[in-house]
Amino acid sequence: MLQCPQMTNGGGALEEERCQKLTSLLGFEIKPSQFMQAHTILKSCAHKFADKPVLVLGGKTDELRKVAQSYGYNKAYTTLDVKAWNSHIWPFYDLTPVELSSTHRVDFSKTPIAAVFVFHDPRNWALDIQIVTDVILSGGIIGSPYILPHKRKSQYQDFKPVELIFCNPDLQWQAGFERPRLGQGAFRVAFQAVYQALTGTKYPHIQYGKPTEDTYKFAQIILRNTIAEVVGKHVDCTPNVYMIGDNPDSGEPCLLAPNLANPLSSNFLLLDIAGANAVGWTSILVRTGVYDPGQGQPTHMPTHITDDVETAVRWAIEREMKSS
Repeated sequence: MLQCPQMTNGGGALEEERCQKLTSLLGFEIKPSQFMQAHTILKSCAHKFADKPVLVLGGKTDELRKVAQSYGYNKAYTTLDVKAWNSHIWPFYDLTPVELSSTHRVDFSKTPIAAVFVFHDPRNWALDIQIVTDVILSGGIIGSPYILPHKRKSQYQDFKPVELIFCNPDLQWQAGFERPRLGQGAFRVAFQAVYQALTGTKYPHIQYGKPTEDTYKFAQIILRNTIAEVVGKHVDCTPNVYMIGDNPDSGEPCLLAPNLANPLSSNFLLLDIAGANAVGWTSILVRTGVYDPGQGQPTHMPTHITDDVETAVRWAIEREMKSS
């Protein structure tokens, strides 16, 4: 029996919903406590913004609002809410009836947005970039005069910048199309390009998701909690880690821990190549996703390259058996 914590740069739904689908697909239970999406880490900072208005980006209609509220963000708003408040904010798009029905009616000229969280891939880049730009340059009050960076310290001593947080750095991801599609990382690049063109500088932001350090620290908590569940007590040690991914820059991970006689010496597998190399873990690149061998050597060289996840797992087990 394998203990199988999951870690992914994906998201867009409640952890409970994703776990139900994975449990049905894999044939064994995946618990929410064993599952980490790109935005799951935002649970750790919800207390800071619990009662402050925040803007949540990504997903369809208000799906991510519901996720944010489940984390403890009690005043979460969407860019659709902003569009419903003032349709002139982006005149090149009209809300559909379904989108309009999902909105909350709020006067954003009197609602100071404290932070912008890009939970998941935005569906309407133009609308979202315009609104995020408005929020940031106006100091959180949409419609207020723009305050350019070089004037903030000299003319506005009490100015508090809006925090900007991204959850997934992946520039591309593998979808149903023959070639990878642009991801949240590309949206970040697009926003920063627009912001820099307007102000002459990029906007400071926080980046979560693989392969960032904060995300790996959060993953370590999941690893230790899974081990504790296996052995029945808290442990401080970290097992050997194998990371299997289809993207040399970042991947779509699954941590596996064989429930052996000595679980503390078990091996976990986590998908992501760049992150594995950065922390000194063994990395395995598979040829069944984003990575295209025809494009030459991978950006980040893994410890091992193989055909698929099954052969990767077999290689990892054989490697550990030889060293034991």
